[in-house]
Amino acid sequence: MNSLTPFPGRGSDVVAFHRTELNVILSLYGRMVAAGEWRDYGISSLREVAVFSVFRRTAENPLYCIEKRPKLRNRQGEYAVISMEGQVLKRGHDLKTVLRVLERKLIRAVDD
Repeated sequence: MNSLTPFPGRGSDVVAFHRTELNVILSLYGRMVAAGEWRDYGISSLREVAVFSVFRRTAENPLYCIEKRPKLRNRQGEYAVISMEGQVLKRGHDLKTVLRVLERKLIRAVDD
């Protein structure tokens, strides 16, 4: 009775955000929602990448995708912020540093 049965098709080979990483991302998300810039998000956990997508409206394409690719940990860095057009805005090893590119947009939104 106490044993857990894994969900079919999902194994330990799936990349996911850790709780501390989600705390950092959701902190930024909350500030952007309060500023009226973002309204929805989605999380995907795949074999090679975990993606946190932010939306202005639910029915649209994501404004930004925050990706975690552990295979790039020793190269460019495992975290990246990608724009709606597919352009890599920032890539690096530290999530807080990578997310600063989006925090600059928060400062502009408040100043307007």
